[in-house]
Amino acid sequence: MADNNFIEQRSKKPSLLMRLGTWLISKQPEIFPRTHEGVARYLEQRELPPDTPMPEKFNRRFNVEYWQAAGHDCLTLHPKAGKGAKHILYFHGGGFVLPMLKPHWPLVAAMVEETAASLTVPMYPLAPESSRKQQDKVADAAWANLTRQWSPSEIILSGDSAGGHMALALALRQIRAGGALPGKLALFAPWLDVTMADDAAREVEPHDVILRVEALRAMGAAWAGDDEAGGPECSPLYAAEEELAQLPPTQMFVGQHDMFVIDNRTFARRLGAAGGSVKLYEYAGAPHVFMAVLNTREAKDCLRLVGEFVTA
Repeated sequence: MADNNFIEQRSKKPSLLMRLGTWLISKQPEIFPRTHEGVARYLEQRELPPDTPMPEKFNRRFNVEYWQAAGHDCLTLHPKAGKGAKHILYFHGGGFVLPMLKPHWPLVAAMVEETAASLTVPMYPLAPESSRKQQDKVADAAWANLTRQWSPSEIILSGDSAGGHMALALALRQIRAGGALPGKLALFAPWLDVTMADDAAREVEPHDVILRVEALRAMGAAWAGDDEAGGPECSPLYAAEEELAQLPPTQMFVGQHDMFVIDNRTFARRLGAAGGSVKLYEYAGAPHVFMAVLNTREAKDCLRLVGEFVTA
């Protein structure tokens, strides 16, 4: 099948606000060193960072519920009108090593308002202080709890970057275990190969104002631990065709100045070839997790598509 069955370019050039937002991002101090060794040293020496608290004003915008999954905090935002007919289980990004950050909160709030769904964010433990398996345990426990309140088909798994990976990995674990599946996957620039094996990402790297190949490889190695980082359990890009064929309808959203666009395209083609329902939406000149820059034309278009997808 042709790529246009699976991949759609939503914009031919970045909006003025997107260009401005990208420039502002490029002027921010980098969180991580650029080298593999530098990131490994940073992770070894750092103090474990806390999750950014939910803005107090959200208590006026939403009905907020606090609970725990496998001993870790979860926070659910319900529309003021009451519990949503659909529920989004959202995993925040951060390379598996960073907590819930300030920009995540406006994004998840916008998703609730766009979809009228309830939305849960698990505050999962971070690598390398914790492990991949512990993160999976929290994700699985959050899923199990929500399926006692919503039909699995009414739950949408979602997330950005490493969180998009976690959402997809949860669905694949359900397939391997013969469990109930979510109704849909809505993934924002998911990190699909933690080894960054495709050298085509290097061609995008000069345009990416956030991600660096060597830093990502170091974070991926720290997160995978003794497990095979390039295997399908750690890198869902390589999931078996028969598993891909069982995934629910999937939509992905990525900027063309995001290194993950390379693996996102590969995954969309693989999923489509396996018979899955998939659409990858690309945005010209947009950086990593561009949808968090809410006032841009691109973010508004992305969230509108998510709203249509979730409520359909």
